[in-house]
Amino acid sequence: MNTHKRSVCVYCGAREGLRPAYAEAARGVGALIAAQGWQLVYGAGDVGLMGAVARTAMDAGADAMGVIPVHLLARERGRRDLSRFVVTETMHERKKVMFMNADAVVVLPGGAGSLDEFFEVLTWRQLGLHEKPVFLFNVEGYWAPLLALLDHMIAEGFAAASLRDFVTVVDDLGALERGVIAALGGDGAQ
Repeated sequence: MNTHKRSVCVYCGAREGLRPAYAEAARGVGALIAAQGWQLVYGAGDVGLMGAVARTAMDAGADAMGVIPVHLLARERGRRDLSRFVVTETMHERKKVMFMNADAVVVLPGGAGSLDEFFEVLTWRQLGLHEKPVFLFNVEGYWAPLLALLDHMIAEGFAAASLRDFVTVVDDLGALERGVIAALGGDGAQ
């Protein structure tokens, strides 16, 4: 019997953004992860949406694995009270460790770093390097310009239409919950 605890990697901003709905969504994702018995995998920071996801998940009893490069320990106030705390030398190593320890990816609003993380896992999926589900949480339409860009890339012949099939867009926590449960199962283990 395999007792591997399912893990959800969350990419999101190290800032809170301007709309209260962003932090509310981050807290909702943290609560969902804990309620389902999943482990949170994230960037180990205690700031912005990252901090909101982790604090909520951990306060509700979830295990959390944080991965942070040495140069961001002070800037992102790396949490040391996690179930697992991994310090990497580079951002590339951080992204690899996070992804390799996850069964699914959820992308909340964020900036250039979140886009970098998203496009790396999308590219890997496009190249057939993984089949992990990737959920783009489109809080109050935040990702609409990104979705328009993906459609533009397809329309202009720089990507196959299947590119959009590699990302599940959800607009609210209920849709995210249903999608991740369908992809991973709801009991926290496979």
